Amino acid sequence: MSLRTPLYDLSAALNARFTDFAGWEMPVQYSGIKQEHRAVREQAGMFDISHMGKFTLRGNGVIAQLQKLVPSDLGKLAAGQAQYTVLLNPEGGIIDDLIIYHQGTRADGHERVAIIVNAATTTKDKDWLLAHLDSESLDWQDISRDRA
Repeated sequence: MSLRTPLYDLSAALNARFTDFAGWEMPVQYSGIKQEHRAVREQAGMFDISHMGKFTLRGNGVIAQLQKLVPSDLGKLAAGQAQYTVLLNPEGGIIDDLIIYHQGTRADGHERVAIIVNAATTTKDKDWLLAHLDSESLDWQDISRDRA
């Protein structure tokens, strides 16, 4: 049985064509590739990330710890900004792509970050991150199934 996001019924009502992706029944097309391409280029598009892995990290030095694992300069992120980047192995090879959202820093230096990873690699990415971050100094939560 496939999992369904909270937007499944809306997509079905719009006559979406569905496909299995990492155990999730996801819409792959609605009206046709040309029409959809034009709509996104001329108006707006939306991508449902409900099926993707979602983690929150809180604590002092979260950005600095994450900086060691990605090539992007996370120090440039202001509160409310996000960075699409890649997770690197020790040799500089790419493990996976991800999005890091800087959610703000309190006066005491306590940082809040959200990370979005691919649905098919959520467990692998979570294990890698936890193995390479100082989890004792961070409050880590896997909210993958709790948030749409």
